[in-house]
Amino acid sequence: MNNKFKLRKTNQFLWRNIAIVAGTFSFIICMLVLVNYIQINRIDPVNTELINSLVQRLEENPNDNQLREQIREMDLLVRKAYFTNQWQVKAGGYLLLLGVIVTAIALQMFYAGKQKLPEVTESEQENIVLFKEKARKWIGLGGFGLVAITLLIAFLTHKELGNQFTQAALVAQSTPEEKSDVEVVEPIKEEVKEEVKVEKAAEEVKKENEKPAEPVVEDKKEEAVEKKEPEIKKETPAQKVTSGVSYPTKEMMANFPAFRGAAGQGVSYQKNIPTDWDGASGKNVLWKVQVPIHAYNSPVIWGDKLFLSGANATQREVYCYDRNNGKLLWTAKVEGIAGSPAKSPEVTPDTGHAASTLTTDGKSVFAIFANGDITALDFNGKQKWAKNLGVPDNHYGHSSSLLVYQDKLIVQYDHKKSARLVALSTANGDELWSTKRKVRVSWASPVIAEIGGNTEVILAADPCVASYDVNTGKELWKLDCITGEVGPSVAVGDGIVFALNEYASLVAIKPGANPEILWEAYDYLSDVPSPVISGDNLIIVTSYGAVVCYDAKSGEIRWEQEFGSGFYASPILANGNVYLLDREGVMHIFKADKEYQEIAAPALGEKSDMTPAFADGRVYIRGEKHLYCIGK
Repeated sequence: MNNKFKLRKTNQFLWRNIAIVAGTFSFIICMLVLVNYIQINRIDPVNTELINSLVQRLEENPNDNQLREQIREMDLLVRKAYFTNQWQVKAGGYLLLLGVIVTAIALQMFYAGKQKLPEVTESEQENIVLFKEKARKWIGLGGFGLVAITLLIAFLTHKELGNQFTQAALVAQSTPEEKSDVEVVEPIKEEVKEEVKVEKAAEEVKKENEKPAEPVVEDKKEEAVEKKEPEIKKETPAQKVTSGVSYPTKEMMANFPAFRGAAGQGVSYQKNIPTDWDGASGKNVLWKVQVPIHAYNSPVIWGDKLFLSGANATQREVYCYDRNNGKLLWTAKVEGIAGSPAKSPEVTPDTGHAASTLTTDGKSVFAIFANGDITALDFNGKQKWAKNLGVPDNHYGHSSSLLVYQDKLIVQYDHKKSARLVALSTANGDELWSTKRKVRVSWASPVIAEIGGNTEVILAADPCVASYDVNTGKELWKLDCITGEVGPSVAVGDGIVFALNEYASLVAIKPGANPEILWEAYDYLSDVPSPVISGDNLIIVTSYGAVVCYDAKSGEIRWEQEFGSGFYASPILANGNVYLLDREGVMHIFKADKEYQEIAAPALGEKSDMTPAFADGRVYIRGEKHLYCIGK
C-alpha cells in the first residue's frame, strides 16, 4: 500500500509541475500576443515615419544617391520585419493552443490522482465539493475565454499586418460604380467568321527594307479607326535568338498572344511603336474605356481582338474588345463549373482573383482564376470547355499566366498541396500530361524556348529552375539555385537561362543534362518584374525603382539607373527599345544597349501594375481602371 501511495504522490507531483510549466508558458505567450496586438495598433510596421521622412527628403533632393540607397535598405528591412512579424504571430497562436491543451491534460491527471477528502460531515462535504466545482468552472471559463480572445487577437494581428503591408504598397482599387465608356454586352450567340489575316504579316518578317507604316490619324469621335494588317519589324540582333526557329510561330509573332508576348519571353516583334503620348491631355490616345471588374492581368491580342479578364470573390468574367476602337464586343461569365468551390479562396489585394494573364492560339482564348477554374472560349465568347483544377493552396492567390504550344495549354500550378506542371488539350481540356514538382509555392509564369534542339518549358520556383519537354512533360534538367517566394519568370537568350528572386540571387544558367551556373550576382534583385534579354544585354528591373543592365555573358554591370517610382510591370523589348511601365503609369522608354539612353517617359495619367501589349504600331495598357490604346 505504501508503494502505491508513493507512486500516486509522485504522479501527482509530476502532473502538477507539468500543469504549472504549461500554464506559465501559455500565460507568457498570451501576454506577448496581447502586447504585440497593442503595439501593431499604435505603430504602423510598414509606413514608418523614418521612411516617409526619407522619401520626402528624396523628393526635395532627387539626385541624392546616398539617400536613395538608404531608403532602399530601409525598405528591405521593413519587408523582412513584416514577414518575421507575421510568422511570430502565427507561431504564437499555435504555441498558445498547444500550451493550453497540455495544461488541461495535466490538470485533469492531477485531480484524478488526488486523495479522497478527509472525513467531514455530509453537509460540509457537499459544500466543499460544490465550491470546488464552481471555482473550477469559473477559472476554466475565464482561462478559456482569455485564450479565445488571445487567439482572436492573433488572427486579427496577422490580418492587420497583411492589410497594412498591401495598402502601403498598392494603389486604391477601382470601383464598379463608374459607368463604362462602352456598352457591356452578353456573349454573342450567332456564328461569326473571324478572319485574322496573319499570312501577310508573317511574310513581312522576311522583308529586309520595309518602309515604316503611315501614322494612324487620331480620331476623337466614336467612329471605328481604320483597320490595318499587323506589321512585323525585320529581325534585329536583339531578336536573333528567337526568330528563325519554329517556336514562336510567325502567327504568334504577328500578334501578342500571352503574358510578355509570344512564348512569354518579353519580346514584341511589332514595328513603328509610338514613344510620345500624354494620358491627361489625350495626346496620341486613340481610345480609352473602363474595364468592368478590376484585375491585375495584362492584355493579350490576336488580330483585331483584345482579351482581358476580371474577377472578385463572387464574379469571374472574360472580356473581348475590338482593339481598333475600344468597343466591348462581348462579356463571358465563367460560372457553373463542375468542382468549382462554393466560396472563393482568400487572396491579398495586390494579387486579386484574376492575376493570371490569358492566352490565345488564334482560335480560342483561355483564362484561369484564383479558385482553380479554367475555361476555353471561342472568339465569339461561347464556352468550348471548362473545368476546375482544384483550389490552389496559395497564401497570396494564384497568378501564374498561361501559354499555348500547338495543341497544348501549359499551366504552371505550383501551390502547397501538390505542385505540378500540366498540359491540357486546347480542344477539349483533357489532361495530356501532368508532372509533379518538388517545389514550394510560385507566382512566376512559364516560358517556352528552343534550346539545343529541344522545345522546353522553363519554370522557376524555390528551390530550383527546371526545364521540361513541352510534348511529354518529362524533366530535362533541374538546378537548385533559387529561394524564397518566387515572382519573376526566367529570361532566355543565346542558349542561356537567367533567373532571379529577391533575397536570393541572379543566376546565369548553362542548361543541359548537367546544368551549371555560369555567373551569379547579388546586388540588384526583383520580387515581381521579370528580366528581358536583348543580344548580350540583360535588363533587370527591381520593384523599388532600380533598373540595371548586365553583360549577359560575364555578369558585369554595364549601367544602372534609379527611378522615382517602383515597378511591378515587366519590361518588353520592342523595336530596339525597352518599354517599362512604372507604378505611377509613366512609361520609361530607353535603348536596349550597352549604355543607358533615354528615349522618352510619357505618362498615362493613371496608375498601373500591368505589363503592356503591342500590336500594329500601337501600345495597349491596362491601367488601374481603364484600358488604353496608344498610337500615332
